[in-house]
Amino acid sequence: MVVTKDKVVSLTYVLHDQDGEIFEYTDLPVHYLHGSGQGLFDKIEEALDGHDVGDVVEVELPPADGFGERDDRLVFTDDLANVPPEFQQVGAQVEAENDRGESLTFVVTRVEAGTVTVDANHPLAGQTVRFVVTIRDVRDATDEERETGRPAQVLH
Repeated sequence: MVVTKDKVVSLTYVLHDQDGEIFEYTDLPVHYLHGSGQGLFDKIEEALDGHDVGDVVEVELPPADGFGERDDRLVFTDDLANVPPEFQQVGAQVEAENDRGESLTFVVTRVEAGTVTVDANHPLAGQTVRFVVTIRDVRDATDEERETGRPAQVLH
């Protein structure tokens, strides 16, 4: 069965950063409703259109089509004394809301000289990345899936 609108597509992928290093991969299939505009970057969905089970599709995404440009306004440095102990180590994460009520995840990227720096940019922001996607299954969507725009809960 070919990937077209209103098909539930199961896929696995490998995501490479701009240096070609593997940033993320999944062996467990990810499912989405093709044509719903939900669940995948637009360029990946477009590239999968018309492909069949077993096809491997590579898609390069510049920042504008992927994880966006880096935004220096999302990087903050504060005195270590103002930060709770559990957030005083590199890699610690804290969630906060901006003035529009959107939730942002800040990651501690540096602790030095009595300061801590946090960054809410996606780690791949500003990078051209490459997805290698393998189509594992394609099936017709149910009426409910078409209404909700997403596949029903899938058990593995």
